[in-house]
Amino acid sequence: MGHFKEYQIIGRKLPSEADPAPKLYKMRIFAPNTVVAKSRFWYFLGRLKKVKKSAGELVSFNEVSEKKPTKIKNFGMWIRYDSRSGTHNMYREYRELSRADAVEAMYNDMAARHRARFGSIHILKVVELEKTSDVKRQNIKQLVSKDLKFPLPHRVPPSRGLYSVTRPSTFY
Repeated sequence: MGHFKEYQIIGRKLPSEADPAPKLYKMRIFAPNTVVAKSRFWYFLGRLKKVKKSAGELVSFNEVSEKKPTKIKNFGMWIRYDSRSGTHNMYREYRELSRADAVEAMYNDMAARHRARFGSIHILKVVELEKTSDVKRQNIKQLVSKDLKFPLPHRVPPSRGLYSVTRPSTFY
């Protein structure tokens, strides 16, 4: 579907004589563009609070940007998705640069592992895991350790010219 962006949307039911100041509802929606974000907002608001788009209005619509886009962060995600056999709740962890990138990784991962489509996945909550002790999943824990090293077994030295007497040794 493309790269996801994070939107903060505030909406409410239209004011009426019975309710001149209706309650405001705020959601953070991850979507590829503004049209999909607004559509998902009204979809969830209709399910949660029985407010349709025809009887409601958007008060605020903002795109949320990442505070530190160059720092790698760990994200925990609570989702609910519909599979062929039923509805399932799930907690997942991802290591990405931004919340939107983590959500995109989650959609790709869910499509690959569980055959779950975009429309069947509902993101309940996304949090940044500040402390390393908050990380629960083993595949993320192995990347959090302080003494993390990546071996470089196939180092190719610079060539000594067009022709060489000996073959280069790539293992040091």
